[in-house]
Amino acid sequence: QVQLVESEGGSVQAGGSLSLSCAASGRTGSTYPMAWFRQAPGKEREFVAAINRGGGTTYYADSVKGRFSISRDNAKNTVYLQLNSLKPEDTAVYYCAAATNGFIWPYRRETYDYWGQGTQVTVSS
Repeated sequence: QVQLVESEGGSVQAGGSLSLSCAASGRTGSTYPMAWFRQAPGKEREFVAAINRGGGTTYYADSVKGRFSISRDNAKNTVYLQLNSLKPEDTAVYYCAAATNGFIWPYRRETYDYWGQGTQVTVSS
């Protein structure tokens, strides 16, 4: 079992920044690929960013590329998401996720088998 706990999100104005973190516990003897997804009201949960075990390879949705940055600190079992130049359309519940059974398709929700409880990010215009 892997438990994932996201930090508190927040509310910002358009153009502002937020930082999210996700602390992993449980089966953390192995380091897993991690990702962030988000879900806006009435929409499907969508991929935001992912990072491989070592942190050397990252993946981003086109909608956030150049604005968001994913990173990790394996010594702290924590993954981070830096959100810059936020837009109202970034408003959503953000979830972190861990992939313990392979990482062939980093962009796909089905790749991840452990999920955090989600944290709200609200961007006002």
